[in-house]
Amino acid sequence: MTRGREEGYGMGEGCGTGVRTVTFVVGTGRSGSTALSRVLREHPAVLSLNELGATAMRDATLGEEPLSGREFWALVTEPHEMFDNMIRSGVPLPEFLYNRSPGRYAAETTGIPALSLMVLPHLTDDPDGLLDALAPRVTGWPVRPGPRHWEALFEVLAEYGGGASAAVERSGYSTGSIPSLHRAFPHARFVHLFRDGPDCALSMSRHTGFRFITQLLEMTELAGVASPSELTPEQVAALPPHLSALLAGRFDPALVLERSLPVTRFGALWSRLVAEGVENLSVVPEEARTTLSYERLLAAPHAELARLARFLDVEPLPDWLDTGAAMLDGSRCGTALRLPPAELAALRESCAPGTAALRQDAAGQQM
Repeated sequence: MTRGREEGYGMGEGCGTGVRTVTFVVGTGRSGSTALSRVLREHPAVLSLNELGATAMRDATLGEEPLSGREFWALVTEPHEMFDNMIRSGVPLPEFLYNRSPGRYAAETTGIPALSLMVLPHLTDDPDGLLDALAPRVTGWPVRPGPRHWEALFEVLAEYGGGASAAVERSGYSTGSIPSLHRAFPHARFVHLFRDGPDCALSMSRHTGFRFITQLLEMTELAGVASPSELTPEQVAALPPHLSALLAGRFDPALVLERSLPVTRFGALWSRLVAEGVENLSVVPEEARTTLSYERLLAAPHAELARLARFLDVEPLPDWLDTGAAMLDGSRCGTALRLPPAELAALRESCAPGTAALRQDAAGQQM
């Protein structure tokens, strides 16, 4: 889908017939998913929804509780507090887009609308203009469940992009969202994107977001809660200072960038997320799910992108296949092999449960 149209935002009243399929690309993150979103954006029939689930698909928008258009819009544009805190603290995720060329919103003052942080800048060079054009349209929608609002928003964004027929949402660290997405969009398709465990874990260990995530998980383990949102003030006060400080509106970036975190911790996280993805996808009808190996994608980009296009129900256009193949960086394979032998062996051991889950899943699909 092109990044905006010269003649304007194309948001007339006609809506509801363009998007035929909705697909979610799910995975651990650090598995080539951001590059895949860029490749998908180049296909004229694909609406590429980059990190929509990570930023704006809040739980309240995925349930059956009726929402007015105004309520839905407020939820999807409310700034993401933790992401704004990271920007203010000098450790933004490299995937954040809006803060690179900021418009009238800023983490320091207004907060960045959730929809604007990574979704709209992926589609247009004028995210503020697109947000402004969307607001009166969406706030006027009738009362209905959140998923029906999302489907209508996909239609509007597809109109803006010139008439895409397939909406593809892609977020990293998304394996835990599969059940709620499947309930909200029972006819949606799913692609499980995964990468070699040691390579992926090593990439996680160097990534701001995953270094932050592992410390959030450490907090929940110490406090005995399921998520950081459940922490009470008393539990936060009992945490080690280097952890509790991360929950402030502004914190020392060294807490994320410089703390020594063993790479095996990220291997264990990779294993947990991969196993979670395999298990959660097992309830999705077989014809509505597929897998995509990052290594196979790099080794045979034309064949794998063509297979993906057919799964998405769009044409594997030759020009798009050439463009997509040229956008993929094959040098990222085998990076973990450069680790000292003992460290590599320990990392492989931490990744073993996830590797076994992938093998078992692949064997089941071949039966």
